[in-house]
Amino acid sequence: MSTSQRDIPAGPVIELKDVKVHHRARTGSLFRPNIVKAVNGVDFSISRGETVGIVGESGCGKSTLASVLVGLQAPTSGQVLFHGKPAIKRNARMRKEFGRAVSVVFQDPATALNPRMTIQDILSDPLQVHGIGNAASRSAKVKELLALVGLPQSAAEVTPSQVSGGQRQRVAIARALALDPDIIVADEPTSALDVSVRAQVLNLLSDLKTQLNLGMVFISHDIQTVRYVSDRICVMYFGQIVEEGPAAQVFDNPSNDYTKKLLGAAPSLLHT
Repeated sequence: MSTSQRDIPAGPVIELKDVKVHHRARTGSLFRPNIVKAVNGVDFSISRGETVGIVGESGCGKSTLASVLVGLQAPTSGQVLFHGKPAIKRNARMRKEFGRAVSVVFQDPATALNPRMTIQDILSDPLQVHGIGNAASRSAKVKELLALVGLPQSAAEVTPSQVSGGQRQRVAIARALALDPDIIVADEPTSALDVSVRAQVLNLLSDLKTQLNLGMVFISHDIQTVRYVSDRICVMYFGQIVEEGPAAQVFDNPSNDYTKKLLGAAPSLLHT
């Protein structure tokens, strides 16, 4: 069943309210531990049909925030809502629903994809895990996914090492789409790619968002790349969102000094 056939509630798919993720650092002592505030009081929401960019330098907490969004990291405090319902302590049914509704595309497809599996098996594996369809319908879905991300049908028979880096990231995107998700969280999805293929992958993600009415969270350290794909931008600094607004507004009239510094720091990585 595709997302268009499922009954999808209106409003945010995922909402974070005052979410904090604090770690105890190794540098502290037993009685005076150093606490790292990776995420420190973040409010955030993502709905279908919008791309929200999260931008900030390394160590600002954006990847930790992504881990909370996809359910890999429980927050220290705060609320995570999934279609309006508390989602931190999920029961088995909600875990399955959440796993189907929220997909992730990682930074490096070479490490995210099993090198010993064919692309056919990589793409059909999520369907098997969720008990969706039979062998024939899963095979048809794999063909549909390959076409969707612009890969030839012959790619199904090979392993990830037999295709280029850009094609591997297309496979990773296809796998993220296998369960017809509501939201895709893309964590630095182009930073491991050659400059020449970055724009192609960014264009693919933008096209898919429109075509499938996806919600997308796009995480990057490069504000120019984030602007290229995002409707709304959140700027993170030391675990907090210090500026948020429509992409054009954040870009043309930044109100925060850190945002201004990011904008002035580097030309677009698409063109370097």
